[in-house]
Amino acid sequence: MDNQIERLAKKLIDAKLMMATAESCTGGGIAQTLTEISGSSQWFDSGVVTYSNEAKQRLLGVPSRLIETCGAVSESVAIAMAEGAAQQEGVDVAVAVTGIAGPTGGTAEKPVGTVWIAWCLPNNRSVARCFTFDGDRQAIRQATIEAAITGLLERL
Repeated sequence: MDNQIERLAKKLIDAKLMMATAESCTGGGIAQTLTEISGSSQWFDSGVVTYSNEAKQRLLGVPSRLIETCGAVSESVAIAMAEGAAQQEGVDVAVAVTGIAGPTGGTAEKPVGTVWIAWCLPNNRSVARCFTFDGDRQAIRQATIEAAITGLLERL
C-alpha cells in the first residue's frame, strides 16, 4: 500500500492538486493511511468523518431527500459526499466512502460488506462504484481503504 500512496502523492504533486476525504464506514481510516507518509501535507488537505446521516447533511451538504430515497449506502449519497467534500474543503480531488461494515446493519438488499466509493475528480467529474467485501468488520474496512486509494490512483 505504501508504494501506491507514494505513486498517488507524486501524481497529485505533479498536477498541483490537493485532495480530501469524506468517510463513513472507514471512520477516518483513509485519511490516516494517506497521512502515514512524510510530506503528505503537500497534497492532502483534510478528512471529514460523517458517520451519521445528520453529519453527512450538515458537514458535506448531502441532501436529506437523497438519504431518504436512496439510503445512506448508495451511489447518489457517495457521489454527493465526494462532491460535498471537494466543495466544502476547496480541493481539486475527493474520495468518499459509505457502507455497511457489520456485523450488524445489513439487509437482503444491502448485505454486510456493501460499500459505495465515489471519486470527485478535477473539473467536477464524479464516478462511483459499488463493492461487496467479505470478512469481519476490520477486513471490510481495510478492503474499503485499499479500494478507495487504488481507485483514486487509477482515475487520476
